[in-house]
Amino acid sequence: MDSTDDEFLEWLDEDDAVPASAESALPPWKVLIVDDDLSVHDVTRLELARFQFQGRSVELISGYSGREARELVAAHPDAAMILLDVVMEDQHAGLLVVRHIREVLKNQRIRIVLRTGQPGTAPEHTIISEYDIHDYKEKTELTSRKMVTLMHSCLRTYRDICVIEENKVGLEQIIEASADLFRSQSLDQLTSGVLQQLNTLLNLRGAFFARAGPGDESGLSGALGLMRPDNAIYVVAGTGVFSDTVGQDAMALLPADALKALDRAISDGDGQYWDDKYLGVFHGLEKVERVVYLTGVKPLSDFDRHLIKLFSRNAGISFQNLSLRDEVEDTQRELLYRLGEAVETRSKETGGHVRRVAEMSRRLGLLSGMSEREASLLKHASPMHDVGKIGIPESILNKPGSLSSEEWVVMKRHTMIGHDLLHGSERSILQLGAVIAKEHHEKWDGSGYPDGTEGEQISLAARITAVVDVLDALLSPRCYKSAWALEDVMRVLKEGAGKHFDPRLVSLLVAHLPEFLAIRQEYPD
Repeated sequence: MDSTDDEFLEWLDEDDAVPASAESALPPWKVLIVDDDLSVHDVTRLELARFQFQGRSVELISGYSGREARELVAAHPDAAMILLDVVMEDQHAGLLVVRHIREVLKNQRIRIVLRTGQPGTAPEHTIISEYDIHDYKEKTELTSRKMVTLMHSCLRTYRDICVIEENKVGLEQIIEASADLFRSQSLDQLTSGVLQQLNTLLNLRGAFFARAGPGDESGLSGALGLMRPDNAIYVVAGTGVFSDTVGQDAMALLPADALKALDRAISDGDGQYWDDKYLGVFHGLEKVERVVYLTGVKPLSDFDRHLIKLFSRNAGISFQNLSLRDEVEDTQRELLYRLGEAVETRSKETGGHVRRVAEMSRRLGLLSGMSEREASLLKHASPMHDVGKIGIPESILNKPGSLSSEEWVVMKRHTMIGHDLLHGSERSILQLGAVIAKEHHEKWDGSGYPDGTEGEQISLAARITAVVDVLDALLSPRCYKSAWALEDVMRVLKEGAGKHFDPRLVSLLVAHLPEFLAIRQEYPD
């Protein structure tokens, strides 16, 4: 290329420049050259030896036939464009490759430029109208300048197509999260969608979102230098150079200048821009819960900055709303535990029993084939299994000896009292709690109460609760008995399999007994 071509290339690339600090980390654009004429490959490589687009050079990969073209596109699905000869091993080899790329490989991103030395063989107007290609050129008309123009046109279009498709993925994640906000994963899914949107808006080199780790109540509210190890934040979504960092400690990923920016962002309550980087924080109810870090940010206009600020503000509001929802749900669940514990305390039993039954129910539910959501619902509903005891006189509840037949009739009423207390609710947890309260004393052989229901006609949730309730109750001291030895408890469960208990559930519990004993140790009386 002469000096005029150099000046033309520089002018053409001005609007697609990236900061110099980001260039070294950006991979080259992949461009496939397929032609059966070796000289065409040599000339093309010479013309593009110094070519760059958005600070990225090109990686030229050669093929010499239609068959090789199909193999190359399949092996390089991230190729940005292909310079494809029409006539190779036969008159229509290149055209067949176009059909294969679009219809078989379903690759709609790659830009296809057909080149021909025999324009009469495949008329331009026919090819352009019938084949999904970006351009159609005669080899003789592709001068160095026109080649550079063509490259910019194709790569810019490829870039924009990628942005649109990635933007759709981010929008899809946000829409899915918004449509199902009651899934435990929805907050992280929304985070990932927001990150995808930021990444595609700014064409970033890399970005990640991080949040306070599970159980961390302190967030990032203090100065960074004073953070304790248990205040670590973890990456929940990453793109570009951070694509493989999910689950890692974000502090270890941030360079020194970003750590200083994080301190400023926390104290100022605003995002920080410097060099080609941006760092922002999202506040939850009373603490910082999310951190976003972007690198490879192009110089931003005032409108770009306004857009990021608006985007971040709305994302922050979403996080706050979802955090508030989680707080309300956690409070509701805690109240159910407290109510269950209050009933247990009234009958001079420990509140630890309620917690253990909840956790054991969830574990046995998962082992029995329940989904995570179903098992979680069971965990939060099972503490209500004995809520009906609130209507039983203390003289019966706390009688140290055996109950008389009349007293036993009264005691058995706690199943229906609990059911009647809960079943009118529209909440799924309370609805399931009503079923468990009523059926957890039914027996597999039909000899239980209140209705004598048998086998699988008893709800699975009640059958699970019945097994773990007996396991924990027998292993724990009561006003009318001492704690039983483990071998005696297991003998009762095994002998009751097929009579009192669902035999499959007993088998699962026996096979995984150490897991249930570990739960007892985690929630002592």
